[in-house]
Amino acid sequence: MSPLFRRKADPRERLVTLIRKPGCHLCDDAQLVVDKVCGELGVSWEHKDITEDRDLHDKYWEQIPVVLIDGEQHTFWRVNEERLRRALTD
Repeated sequence: MSPLFRRKADPRERLVTLIRKPGCHLCDDAQLVVDKVCGELGVSWEHKDITEDRDLHDKYWEQIPVVLIDGEQHTFWRVNEERLRRALTD
């Protein structure tokens, strides 16, 4: 569909997933950003622990923290607040 006719997604219909592991300071930093942005926009978010999911571990262990938006990778390592906000509202 042409972008001109595409409906702008309501941020409240999105899902952000933070893939992390315990003891990871970058993961803690990412969680603060995700919690802040999602809280302000009313976006649902969840976190998943790579130490509890072999598939996630195999796919993302070199990139954590990883942020997915609606199941698609948005970023890894460092989460930029403004970039995440734009991705959820554009």
